Amino acid sequence: MDKRLLEILVCPLCKSPVHLDATKQELICKADRLAYPIRNDIPVMLVDEARSLEADELT
Repeated sequence: MDKRLLEILVCPLCKSPVHLDATKQELICKADRLAYPIRNDIPVMLVDEARSLEADELT
């Protein structure tokens, strides 16, 4: 994932910064407890496509 792109991406729901989870290929929004998938090196920043995170995944 391009670091410049990662610096400007924000959660579409709350506008908080997202963090890359490279092992799961997801962008994490800790504020909303959502994980946005990255498919074919393209972040899918749609709330409907995000999965909810469990409490133990936020550490």
